Amino acid sequence: MLIVQNIRLSRVLIDTWKVDLIMIISCTAAYFVREYLIAHHFQISAIIPTVLGTAIAFFIGFNNNQAYDRWWEARKIWGAIVNDSRSLARNLINFVEDQETANRMVCRHISFIYALKANLRSTVDEIYTKYLTEFDKQDVERHSNKHNAILNIQAMELQRLYKENKIDGFKFMEINEMLVKLTDSMGGCERIKNTIFPTTYSYLTKVFIWLFVVTFTLVISQDMGYWSIFMGWLIGFVFVSTQINGMRLVNPFDNKSSGLPLNHICRTIEINLLQMLREEDIPEPIKPINNEYIL
Repeated sequence: MLIVQNIRLSRVLIDTWKVDLIMIISCTAAYFVREYLIAHHFQISAIIPTVLGTAIAFFIGFNNNQAYDRWWEARKIWGAIVNDSRSLARNLINFVEDQETANRMVCRHISFIYALKANLRSTVDEIYTKYLTEFDKQDVERHSNKHNAILNIQAMELQRLYKENKIDGFKFMEINEMLVKLTDSMGGCERIKNTIFPTTYSYLTKVFIWLFVVTFTLVISQDMGYWSIFMGWLIGFVFVSTQINGMRLVNPFDNKSSGLPLNHICRTIEINLLQMLREEDIPEPIKPINNEYIL
């Protein structure tokens, strides 16, 4: 996630240089086609790029709004996970008489957080095993959905505490409600990850942008000559960079500067819960990269 107010132009150019190069080639080709083929036969009406530009504005606006909605919903879900994690740890530490079991369940929850993060980012991250017992590791490894398996172990542990009268019915319901909320948040994250953004919208937007760049260059070359190549690229750059940067939010869990800072969020939860357990070996917070973004 970007943490700076101003984005360097170099970063935008790094993200779009390939498309910029193709646009310059397209604008150059359009100029020569108009100069040596079309100019002697007819003029191209300015209404064509005008209509295309209007259509592109609608498509880019819709795409970016939907992409940001996905990103913001994912951020709200992880904000809820942070709050529910603290509440779960507080309830376990203060409600459960068996402190050894309570501490084990809090550590197991840290494992759940890291397992969920690894799944959302489709990475092989074994850090979650650090907070599991050997028995838990063997049980979790049998499941493809490891974070769900960890929650299941938490529920079984909670049920055992209730049967052994180490917590009463009210406290059992309070802690179980936290597990239910975490399950809902987990499902929300999986829904966002597994729901593909409609490809027709992004595809048509790209097609319209290229048609606009070519027709715009053809029209203005009638008055600007070879300078139309630069102007065609410049106007196209505005549309392309806006579309690319908006679509970067479509997958909020990707491990990149525009994605959610899951490393930072997970480490924050880990630090908070370990401090609640009065542990001394506390990891350092995740630091920003180049003081520009945080993962």
